[in-house]
Parts: sequence; C-alpha cells; structure tokens
Amino acid sequence: MLVLLLAGCGGSADDGAAAAPGPGPAELGGTLTVFAAASLTDVFTDLGEQFEGDHPGLDVQFNFAGSSALATQVTQGAPADVLASANEAQMAVVTDAGLAADPQVFAANVLQIAVPAGNPAGVTGLADLAREELTIAVCAPQVPCGAAAEDVLAAAGVTAAPDTLEEDVRAALTKVELGEVDAALVYATDVTAAGDAVEGIDVPEAEQAVNDYPIVVLADAPNPEAAAAFVELVRSGEGQQALGDAGFRVP
Repeated sequence: MLVLLLAGCGGSADDGAAAAPGPGPAELGGTLTVFAAASLTDVFTDLGEQFEGDHPGLDVQFNFAGSSALATQVTQGAPADVLASANEAQMAVVTDAGLAADPQVFAANVLQIAVPAGNPAGVTGLADLAREELTIAVCAPQVPCGAAAEDVLAAAGVTAAPDTLEEDVRAALTKVELGEVDAALVYATDVTAAGDAVEGIDVPEAEQAVNDYPIVVLADAPNPEAAAAFVELVRSGEGQQALGDAGFRVP
C-alpha cells in the first residue's frame, strides 16, 4: 500500500502541469554592416531604420557607393555582412573570388535622362547628349549606371559628349540638382528620389539595358544571423513594396 501511495503522489507532466517554455530564438544584436549601391540609399536607409526598430539591440551601418568600388572594397578585405549591387557583373567579382555564394536578384532599374527643374536647356532625348554646347554628366563606365549608359547610347546610335564622369549615380544626380549640368543619365529611381528638383525624360532604349540588383550574405560576415534576416526583409513582401514605391522594378 505504501508503494502505491508514493506512486500516486508522483504526478506526471500529463497531469495538467504545463511544461516550461523552451528558449526562444536569439535576439539579433551587435552591428550589421551593409554595403549597397548608391541608388539604394533612400530605400535601404528606411528599411535599416525599420530593422533597428524591430531589433533594438542592433545597429545597422550602411556604406553606399558605386558597385565597382564596393566590390573592390570587399575583395580587399573590408569587413561587411551584406552586399547589394546594382548589377550582376560587379557581384560576380565578389562571388568569383569565393567571398559569397548564391546571390538573389531583388530589384531592377532602368535609366532616365535627368534635367534641372524647368529643363532650361530644352533636352528632349538621347540625341541632345551629343550637343557640345550642353554640359552633360554620366557615370564612369566601370560603374553599373555607366555601363548601362554605354549600352543605351550605343542602342540609340548616339555618341555622347560627357563633361564629367561620376563615381556613382548619386554624384551624377547631385550635379543636376545643383544646376551644374544640363542633363545626366541616372536611374529612374534617382529621378523619383529627387522630387521637384529635377525632371525625368524617358529613354525607350533603356529597356535594352535593364540592371538587375542582386543581394547576398558575405561568406565572412561578422554578423551572419542579422545579415540573413536583413536579406530576408529586403526580399519579403514588405521590402518589395518599399522598393516598388521607390520606383524600382521588383520580381
């Protein structure tokens, strides 16, 4: 009888006592360093602020520049967690070096002609970029926006006479905003970001030089968990909506 009484006192977990909850997923923290094409400045900054709000222990740091400069920095050992490039050719520089694998395209972009508000030089199309009396800005050819500009101009049969070759698309846009040039070839998203300061002129030939934007977690990422979560945010419905609102084409 004593044995039976003792056995009866030793209730099991099935007797109604709830099991203690296990530990949840580790909260993201530390610093997340994202290298991103200059044309992503506005939308990625907003997504980064949202990401920090969702993870109070996380500090998101961005390095915005031309994709060729970013690829060079990564291959030379600059510490970063995520790389988002403005074309696949510059991403290939990094993947071919074994520093990342399986990048995913998350957006696309096309060129427009940007002119100062009011279009004082009366620019109407690509042919005007060959007018010697105008001051023209394009991106340097090693930068994705510069490579796309070369393709677009070749498709139109136009030999442009640029007065300045800029290191990234935002530098070219700034020249237009300040009225330092009569026109520049920039991305449609940059025209959108500039608001009333510039006007955009569509270029039909731009459809022959659409830039796909890939993103990847770098192989030596100091904060791989946060990096993977940020890439997931960019590729999520919410991230894609933000990119679409900024004028990017989304898959």
